[in-house]
Amino acid sequence: MNEATIIAGTPSRTADFVALAKPRLNLLVVVSSIAGYAMGGGDTHDVWRMLAVAIGTGLVAGGASAFNQVLERDADAKMHRTRLRPMPDGRLPVRDALLFGAALTLGGVGVLALAANVLSAVVALVTLATYAVVYTPLKKVTSFATVVGAIPGALPPVIGWAAATDTLSRGAWILFAIVFLWQLPHFLAIAWIYREDYARAGFLMLSVIEPDGRSTARQSVIYAAALLPVSLGPTLVGMTGPVYFVGALVLSSGFVALALKFGLSRSIADARRLFFGSITYLPLLWLLMILNRL
Repeated sequence: MNEATIIAGTPSRTADFVALAKPRLNLLVVVSSIAGYAMGGGDTHDVWRMLAVAIGTGLVAGGASAFNQVLERDADAKMHRTRLRPMPDGRLPVRDALLFGAALTLGGVGVLALAANVLSAVVALVTLATYAVVYTPLKKVTSFATVVGAIPGALPPVIGWAAATDTLSRGAWILFAIVFLWQLPHFLAIAWIYREDYARAGFLMLSVIEPDGRSTARQSVIYAAALLPVSLGPTLVGMTGPVYFVGALVLSSGFVALALKFGLSRSIADARRLFFGSITYLPLLWLLMILNRL
């Protein structure tokens, strides 16, 4: 192998910084913030304002991802799926990663505060703090960290709602509840698929401390079942019409079915189906909600 081939196969510094921000994984975060903005009655014809909400939320989410990877670099080095990330692989100094995370965070908060309002920026900061300062270290302390982690994960639509209304009214919390409950089967499926990796890293996931999978399966079903009536909430309070109600009922019933199938088999294959079902479910629900808002 010649030198040119080695250089071509080496991740660039720019690519490493992009990997820290996890833009692909944070895409759903950005979409959720836009959904919250639209459901809050924000002017969807004001492209610049909507873009500012998306960019601001995305930057703060990228900052949170960078801080998370700095804090978990030693644990990531022990897991097969994360050991080649920039931090555990030693490709980026901690100082550079922290500065990058801080720059993304400050930029995102600034965009939200200036282009939307201070409330949306505050909610974004709370999202970052609960994710990086509370949830991340808690993963090595208790399996309840999964529930705690669902809190910052459910705040992006609240950021959008705050940007549109400058309030945290009932509608914001209905959206929060939907994403909160959706995340738990989503997280539990991932935890089951990668339970050996999490065990090596010392993360006290439910799938690690109770390896027979009964609790993981049971909780996946419970949270998916709880999501079904909550997902109908937007219609029940007048935020959406009957088309959304029917669509949400169908989607949520399908999500419960996937959770039940995983609960009965506790197989990796069914955990993957639940995971992929979850990342299909939420965008479709947002689309239905926005299109049938009136």
